[in-house]
Amino acid sequence: MNILEHEFVPKHEIIPNEEAQKVLEEYRITQDLLPRIYDTDPVAKIIGAKPGNFVKITRKSLTAGESIIYRLCVKGEE
Repeated sequence: MNILEHEFVPKHEIIPNEEAQKVLEEYRITQDLLPRIYDTDPVAKIIGAKPGNFVKITRKSLTAGESIIYRLCVKGEE
């Protein structure tokens, strides 16, 4: 079973460094203020996220239609 196809798992994608920098500038934050996702997370493993990658998560939202959140991939414990 591919967990990415499950209806409750939102779309995850690794974004390029250029796009990540634009996100940080837009929100006027540094990467240490972003929420984290471990590289050991099942979805992170499937999409190939490595520590330092920015992951864009697109969720369905009843009020907004779509909600986007960014996470920084960090080293997890095995």
